[in-house]
Amino acid sequence: MCWSATADLVAGTAVGVIGVVCVAHVRRVRDLPLAALPLLLGIHQIVESAVWRGGGGPGPATDAWAVIALPVLVIWVPLAVLLAAPASVRPRLAVPVAVGVALAGFLAHRLATTTVTAEIRGRTVGYLLDLPHAPLAVAGYLLATVGALLLAADRTLRVLGALVGVGAVVCALLWRTAFVSTWCALAAVASIVLLVWVRGRSATETAG
Repeated sequence: MCWSATADLVAGTAVGVIGVVCVAHVRRVRDLPLAALPLLLGIHQIVESAVWRGGGGPGPATDAWAVIALPVLVIWVPLAVLLAAPASVRPRLAVPVAVGVALAGFLAHRLATTTVTAEIRGRTVGYLLDLPHAPLAVAGYLLATVGALLLAADRTLRVLGALVGVGAVVCALLWRTAFVSTWCALAAVASIVLLVWVRGRSATETAG
């Protein structure tokens, strides 16, 4: 994934199919946003294939990629985890959700007032956005997304949080200039863990 337009298209399609299967297996409405996450991430990778084909630069594909990667995901993940969580666990998810809401507003404002540009850098794509206090924004982003998963009640979701958290460190070390692109691709592939989660929930509901 992330290494070419074709790789993003194939990976995005595969992850999107996983997302469709996840949604089809949902038995509780509150689980739907989290189950649909692989579908969103699959679409995200397909959008990036369009960025590749366009040679990078600013444009609709770049803007769409940035909107999903930044304000949408940072609020989608913690809210989805909160909705799926039992009532006893929800209070501890308040911080990731609050950070996600605040950061989503900030990132949406930056995207609306500045231009995002994509650069093809060998086998990765880098996205340039004038973002004040970028290290703090990245920390808040990871707290909202990875933090919410690590605080989830379900062990499978905590495993997913650990995987994407380790992936964030690896991507930051190996592809610092294309961190967001490579990490989002890893998160998309890790979405197969959500299929395990959805099927486990479905089996529990059936047994009950």
